[in-house]
Amino acid sequence: MIELRPFGRLGGGNHGWLESKFHFSFANYHDDERMHWGRLRVWNDDEIAAGSGFPTHPHANMEIITYVTQGAITHKDSLGNTGRTEAGDVQVMSAGTGIQHSEYNLEKETTKLFQIWILPDRRGGTPSWGARPFPKDARAGQFVTLASGLANDTDALPIRSDARVAGATLKAGETTEYKLGAGRYAYLVAARGSIEVNGVHASARDGMAIADEDVLRVTAIDDAEIVLVDAG
Repeated sequence: MIELRPFGRLGGGNHGWLESKFHFSFANYHDDERMHWGRLRVWNDDEIAAGSGFPTHPHANMEIITYVTQGAITHKDSLGNTGRTEAGDVQVMSAGTGIQHSEYNLEKETTKLFQIWILPDRRGGTPSWGARPFPKDARAGQFVTLASGLANDTDALPIRSDARVAGATLKAGETTEYKLGAGRYAYLVAARGSIEVNGVHASARDGMAIADEDVLRVTAIDDAEIVLVDAG
């Protein structure tokens, strides 16, 4: 089963410095049928104006993954961590018992990113943060695991959930596969380019809610950059 969620029909909000589209219920946008997808709770498509950002605020009991699609975001938190994550790279914050952080666009251009929240398997735990660059050629033509709580995914940023975040870049006409497995949920968005997944077409920034598909066969119609959450 694949449900297409066109970008133009997503909920959202515009605060001047921040323009967001919400794939799931968030803030003042509520849809009883879009509360979560497996362990995936939030997928926001954010555009943050230059010189602005999210001031310090708290989180607890959530795995928060940021995938930057344009520009860069600068992180600072109550643990003393600071870091700058550029386009195509990833940062992960395990909120655990509680953490405060800020995320600012200190660049001269608009920063675009996916803000992804995944429910942890257990509440509590010591909060943590990590980021890493992913060589772009390493994901060319195939999915590469970016963050994961699955036992065999040792070369990825850790999260505390039976879930995985993967990314791929495909040239127009290229096809790759992702083995999902019966009974598991996935959510997939092309940050750029149009794609086809198991015969269903999606444009850039459309959401695809997927369930009970053993294997995902992903073909790029245009050059494409794809992010997938295997949500358990």
